[in-house]
Amino acid sequence: MIPFTKGHGTENDFVIIEDVDASFDPDAAWVAAVCDRRAGIGADGLLRVVPTAAMPGYEQDATEAPWFMDYRNADGSIAEMCGNGTRVFARYLVAHDLAKPGRFSIATRAGVKHMHVPEDGGDVTVDMGRSVWPAESAEVLVGDRWLPAVNVDMGNPHAVVFVDDVAEAGRLWEAPQVRPESAYPHGVNVEFVAPAGPRRIAMRVHERGSGETRSCGTGACAAMLAAARRDGAAPETPYEVRVPGGLLRIVEHEDGRIEMTGPAVLVATGELLPGGLSAR
Repeated sequence: MIPFTKGHGTENDFVIIEDVDASFDPDAAWVAAVCDRRAGIGADGLLRVVPTAAMPGYEQDATEAPWFMDYRNADGSIAEMCGNGTRVFARYLVAHDLAKPGRFSIATRAGVKHMHVPEDGGDVTVDMGRSVWPAESAEVLVGDRWLPAVNVDMGNPHAVVFVDDVAEAGRLWEAPQVRPESAYPHGVNVEFVAPAGPRRIAMRVHERGSGETRSCGTGACAAMLAAARRDGAAPETPYEVRVPGGLLRIVEHEDGRIEMTGPAVLVATGELLPGGLSAR
């Protein structure tokens, strides 16, 4: 039997598997079965807690960040980064005595991320690092119109599209059409962003490998940055990003670092039963 924990950040939900001896490397089919919302536990992705020293290619980060967030999308594919996932991962480390409350770092495929988990159980803050703005432009099909997309990389790729109302995104069961394909050779997360007041935006997202989710932390950062550039907002101007699953607070600092603050909740623990995932 495999112990697991279920958690979420603004309803972007995850199954967490602790693998302290780095002996369990799940394949894509197993992850997809776990994340299945009818035949599995149900989640937008899986977080494996593994020592950084045991992750090939990332061993050099172990001194600063002892634990590595091995993130898999709901379809089992490997992703570079998950903003909401980092907050839930950090909450898990503290709850399971793998880290102390306060400031500490975790390792990801998008680099080391610096966390702050308050002792009182309040919202968690993650330093998301700096954004990259690829030069290639792209467009996203919204209804019957091709709209320009803002190309932002937060350690994973994002195409941000401004609309009058997020309902214009329609059904996001399938990945939105994006052109040219060369702009995102490994796929892209697509954010649909609408105004919601001064320094406030609303957002819906289709996450690469997961479909529409209730929230996306890296996507919220990309959306905030695109909105701030459009608005001409100065650094240190905080924005609120309203996603279907709640509210995230994001600020870009003078040095380009982006901090995101939001809830991180652990809701249940359990055990995966042998053979249970294969039952239909």
